[in-house]
Amino acid sequence: MNSYLLPIIAVCIGIMLAYFGKSKPAFNIKLLLSFSGAFLLALTLFELLPEVYHHLESKQTGLFIMFGILLQIVLEYFSKGAEHGHVHIHKNDVSFPWLLFISLCIHSFLEGFPIHKHSDMIYGVLIHKIPIATLITTFLIQSHYNKKQILGFLILFGIMTPLGTFVSNHITLVENYIYHINAIVIGIFFHISTTILFESNEDHKFNLTKLISILAGVAIAYAV
Repeated sequence: MNSYLLPIIAVCIGIMLAYFGKSKPAFNIKLLLSFSGAFLLALTLFELLPEVYHHLESKQTGLFIMFGILLQIVLEYFSKGAEHGHVHIHKNDVSFPWLLFISLCIHSFLEGFPIHKHSDMIYGVLIHKIPIATLITTFLIQSHYNKKQILGFLILFGIMTPLGTFVSNHITLVENYIYHINAIVIGIFFHISTTILFESNEDHKFNLTKLISILAGVAIAYAV
């Protein structure tokens, strides 16, 4: 049950941080983003990658991982990088950002699949979702979109990951190809987490605080 509830809780936490943490400096979110990127990358390497390589032929695994990286690049073309904290919404734009919405939903849906057999991955997804939900909510609040549209956006964004987990648990056809799908998701995670680590720091310089947050993310992922 936690695999279904925790991603929704993470989005709710992100929404609350956006509403009640307006006075907090953006640096705190960047710090959390750096931690989440390191944590997600480490969990993917420690938990997900070895199993996929164990069940699939190595070159085939690499092909699916590469496909996941390319898929994420395509999604980011439409979302403008919202999956790793780059949300670009014009405050005066009144037209609903459907491409951003669809891209984020596809990404969130796919990241729910590895939770099927890897209970620890839920924590990586949870930590990843909190700062992303915070940033998305912040920009939606600042926009001129209809409040019902914003609410619908956030609700659907919140349930897409549990939906992916549900599909991976209950659809037989998906279960037969779960390792192929997980390899694609590994590519998605690789792209997102490395982009966060290299782009979440101004001028690409790691200061001591951010370095500690990254090291902490790797250490905690190893201990999980």
